[in-house]
Amino acid sequence: MKQATCSELRNHAKQYFDLVEAGEPVRIVRNGKPIADIIPLPQDLPSWKRRLAQPLVIDGCSLSRIILETRRTTD
Repeated sequence: MKQATCSELRNHAKQYFDLVEAGEPVRIVRNGKPIADIIPLPQDLPSWKRRLAQPLVIDGCSLSRIILETRRTTD
């Protein structure tokens, strides 16, 4: 995590905010003591990407197993 004093942040704000935008948090210190963290916001993902994938199940058997069994019998 990068650190910056209040003066450094004020004088080089673009540089520090570019770091945050790139995903790196920045800690702000005053008199050697941390007073704030600037952290990147989570990326906005479409709703379909936020959901966890669930295996498809038909009659108690996973769809991938049915496909594999079908491929074995047709070979």
